[in-house]
Amino acid sequence: MAVFFDTHAHLDYPEYEKDFPEVIARAQAAGIARIISIGTSLDSSRRAVALAEKYPAIYAAVGWHPNEALEAPADLRPALRELARHPKVVAIGETGLDYFRMPSANGGTAADDTHFKNRQADIFQQQLEIAAELGLNCIIHQRASFDDTLAQLKTFAGKTRGVFHCYGESLERLKQILEIGSLVSYTGIVTFKNGQNIRDAVAATPLDKFMLETDCPYLAPVPHRGKRCEPAFVKEISETIAQVKLCSLDELSDATCRTAEEFFPKL
Repeated sequence: MAVFFDTHAHLDYPEYEKDFPEVIARAQAAGIARIISIGTSLDSSRRAVALAEKYPAIYAAVGWHPNEALEAPADLRPALRELARHPKVVAIGETGLDYFRMPSANGGTAADDTHFKNRQADIFQQQLEIAAELGLNCIIHQRASFDDTLAQLKTFAGKTRGVFHCYGESLERLKQILEIGSLVSYTGIVTFKNGQNIRDAVAATPLDKFMLETDCPYLAPVPHRGKRCEPAFVKEISETIAQVKLCSLDELSDATCRTAEEFFPKL
């Protein structure tokens, strides 16, 4: 059986409370050897670290999600730095910018939108600083904010790199990401009937420039679409991507696992 990693999972979410050991057992049975549980706040990051301490196959990323920027402490860095020094914390994130749902869409003002954007940029900056300080790379979330996200990441070129998770942008934007030494990762959307743009991006991405992820509990691949996603479903994602790349599962395993180990050295 070909071995794969799930490089982006939200295992601390309540969706897994009732059957967590079974979720991990199914992942192992499907050949998913390592899973990175992603923090979205300090509390979420602490839960991810606790899971990593308990389960050998689980690692953690610690960070603060841009959608929660208004709830972030003024200075995130001391707490994040302490968490990130844990031996099983492999990255900072998920972090970045998200302009998809702005305050003005819910009765807020243009000034509220500007404040939200500025707060996101500040929290993103703090996380980039910690990543550069500790020699870690970043897991990047961006939605409706690509140009600003890339521009802010570029200011840390040579200090930290990013993986643009759940990639679904254009081929031109893919080129821009790869040109600065960053990577992308693909989810179960690649299996969707309406996911041809994702399959086109996969086809255009060199075999050593992307990773696999579930973003579980979201985005379960076909034939599980509409159900709770879990790390075992990397198997279905890998099968579709191998078909798109015209390679064997073993070749895809070798390439994506090597890329993950290079990008996350603490794996």
